[in-house]
Amino acid sequence: MRLRTPLALLGAALLVLVGPPLLTTGSGADTGTQIPGLRLMVPNTPGGGYDITARTAAKNAEDAELTHNIEVFNLPGAGGTVGLTRLVGEHGNGKLAMSMGLGVVGAARSNHSPTTLADTTPIARLTEEADVVVVAKDSPYKNIEQLVDAWKKRPGKLPVGGGSSPGGPDHLAPMLMARAAGIEPKKVNYVPFDGGGELLASILGDKVAFGVSGVGEYLDQIKSGELRLLAVTGPERVPGLDGPTLKESGYDVDFTNWRGIVAPPGLSGTQRDKLTNLVKKLHASEEWKKSLKSNGWDDAFLVGDDFGTFMDAQDKRVVSVLKELGL
Repeated sequence: MRLRTPLALLGAALLVLVGPPLLTTGSGADTGTQIPGLRLMVPNTPGGGYDITARTAAKNAEDAELTHNIEVFNLPGAGGTVGLTRLVGEHGNGKLAMSMGLGVVGAARSNHSPTTLADTTPIARLTEEADVVVVAKDSPYKNIEQLVDAWKKRPGKLPVGGGSSPGGPDHLAPMLMARAAGIEPKKVNYVPFDGGGELLASILGDKVAFGVSGVGEYLDQIKSGELRLLAVTGPERVPGLDGPTLKESGYDVDFTNWRGIVAPPGLSGTQRDKLTNLVKKLHASEEWKKSLKSNGWDDAFLVGDDFGTFMDAQDKRVVSVLKELGL
């Protein structure tokens, strides 16, 4: 057996003291954002707004080297409340989060869900965007005025599809639009779908007369000509798209949707800080800034307890609007 020299022993001791090589700055270790095994739940079907937001956020976080191997998975059902129930049941799980938005607020109300967003840990609101009023490319309606004229004559015979349950954004927007056009909201034939992906197939297949959903969900289809944009529900036109606002078309509607991320209840301070820090670093990244622009999303960043307060106000707003519309 070979005996070690004093120099060799000194070298071994230094290795023990120094430890393994430090991770590079790009690994995310120095930012406190690494969450091995992080899973991001989407509470509706692929292709919808929550799905696009979640997959974009996961890719941007990985491209920015904030964390790695985020698993995005879909758990659709009941307008997002199936996923919400699952999330709330994962008490103390700091490696699970859920993409969500105004639609889940409304679904929890309309489905009388035993769990609500008040049971979750608020992480951050990420985006805000207008809804779009769209028809298939071969629709007889060439502009919003033609659609509304036909809708007023027989509101129950022109079904409008939306990617959210009653009380969600894709339901509230056409109901407010109907009221502004002089149509009684109770007479509107609203057909709910579990996300924008399911809705798209029904618009293209003429199962509904027109659809209402987030601009980011149908940006590609509008630009390719598959869908015809008739109007946007927000206060301003969407850059790069040729479509008037409802207000400039004579209908007093100013409505926007929002999306964010929540986590299970019962997280430790460290777990919550880890998720919040990851989202803060994502928000500051160039990758995310580019995605906001390319998807037509407005930056609406709001973190932690402030986001929780906002969600509570949104819940009260949904109840108020539904009562106001007689729904």
